[in-house]
Amino acid sequence: MRRNTSLHVGAALLSIYILFHACQSEQAIRTAQYAVNGQKLYGMHCQNCHGAKGEGLGTLYPPLTDSTFLITHRKQLPCIVKNGSSSPIQVGGKTFNTEMPPNPQLTPIETAYVLTYIGNSFGNKMGIFTIEEVQQALADCR
Repeated sequence: MRRNTSLHVGAALLSIYILFHACQSEQAIRTAQYAVNGQKLYGMHCQNCHGAKGEGLGTLYPPLTDSTFLITHRKQLPCIVKNGSSSPIQVGGKTFNTEMPPNPQLTPIETAYVLTYIGNSFGNKMGIFTIEEVQQALADCR
């Protein structure tokens, strides 16, 4: 009888351990969903210039592997994706002067998807870009 009780307690503890470690947070699941949708959009709108692995193209197009640039410009990224940019930028110690074309067809949620993908790919770990964050950034574009 004592052995059965020990087995039941052990099974219960194992079940709790598995459930605790198997469940992802709602935020992690949402980030993954955004990133999957963003990967498709990245392939359609960004990959030709920035590369399949975010490596960029020489001195023409900047890499998306520089977390420092992405993190320090997080609030401007939605505007850059949506409206493009003609200003030179410094990424990884290199200056890039090539104009980035606008993507006016992207909705705020699509912009959030693609930025979440970029921000969590190519060695980056930026978390989710929420639609609220993107909408606020787009409202603040100059």
